[in-house]
Amino acid sequence: MEKLKGYQKKYLKGLAHSMKPLVFVGQKGISPALTEAVDESLKKHELIKVKFIDFKEKSQKEEIAGVIEKETASELVKMIGHIAIFYRQQKNPKKRKIDIPKE
Repeated sequence: MEKLKGYQKKYLKGLAHSMKPLVFVGQKGISPALTEAVDESLKKHELIKVKFIDFKEKSQKEEIAGVIEKETASELVKMIGHIAIFYRQQKNPKKRKIDIPKE
């Protein structure tokens, strides 16, 4: 999947607005269980919110988000406060729930 463009991220942010966080990052930070939870959520939903509970520093959240992005082959759409929005397109076209605008 190619990188998302600005208007595509804006579209995804709009879709994510009413969603509740599905994965929570606690004091353990990055762990195999966390990346597995994010991966499973992305398989099922394509677009998810991750909430940072114990990490208040922006640099810490950005670092964790970067690791999640890399390990789950997803893309960080936006980081707003203590919430990160991730997107990964479903590999099977029949199971895709989100149709991203191309133009």
